[in-house]
Amino acid sequence: MSKRPRIAALAALAISLSSSAAVGAGLPGGAKAPPPRFSEDASLIDSIGGAWRPPAEVARDKYRHPLESLTFWGLRPHTVVADLEPGGGYWTQILAPYERMTGGVYIAGVADLNNPNLSEGGKRGREAFAAKFANEAIYGKVQLASFGPKSAPFAPAGSVDLVLTSRELHNWAPAGLIDKIMGDAYAALKPGGILAVEDHRADPRPEADKLKDGYIATATVIAAARKAGFVPDGASEINANPKDTKDHPFGVWTLPPSRQSSADGKPNPAFDRAKYDAIGESDRMTLRFKKPG
Repeated sequence: MSKRPRIAALAALAISLSSSAAVGAGLPGGAKAPPPRFSEDASLIDSIGGAWRPPAEVARDKYRHPLESLTFWGLRPHTVVADLEPGGGYWTQILAPYERMTGGVYIAGVADLNNPNLSEGGKRGREAFAAKFANEAIYGKVQLASFGPKSAPFAPAGSVDLVLTSRELHNWAPAGLIDKIMGDAYAALKPGGILAVEDHRADPRPEADKLKDGYIATATVIAAARKAGFVPDGASEINANPKDTKDHPFGVWTLPPSRQSSADGKPNPAFDRAKYDAIGESDRMTLRFKKPG
């Protein structure tokens, strides 16, 4: 990235993080979320602006705010970051090059090959992820850690600086996995380490039965994190979307990027997508928890 776009990006970040729109009113119970401390991190700017990022992923930045979110979560150079179930690798495209540039480590929590119930699709997904991020000149050496319902610890105890869970808690909670995963994250983190959370926010309405629409309540996430031993450390409105009415025919998956248009998931050309595409991606909570110590 050239120097001028980098300066512009840093200026925009400084403005957004100092505004009341970017920093939330605080956590439930009245605790105020301290504004994130801003420091010029050229490697992060360069990672977000990297030519290796597919245009479709870059187009999502206006909804996912990678620079603001990672700054809020406290990403720092030369750290160990674990990304749990990274999916197609939106965050991998940014975090793996960043860790390469700064001398850190990126761990991807992917399908658990030791799980006898792992599907062939899960195995193929892990292989595809490994192949996608095999170029060490760009991504460094991405560490693949088995992760799932019955997995062993995804990292040695007390070895990780930041654990990221992005849009996964709404799947783990109804499956009865949230306590295990929160516990695994807590064990892996160093004292003072951060659990970074981004997920589809049900608030202010109640959660749907078994979270069948994909939205989870902030209070549910905070309760699970506290149960594992975490201390709430900040809440932000960086990824809020007031256009999201949360009453879509196929739940949150009606919205981009999934853009589901039928109950069976098959494309329905007759479905009018205009309303949902105009909303954009979901309204999301952005939370930061700390392991005491």
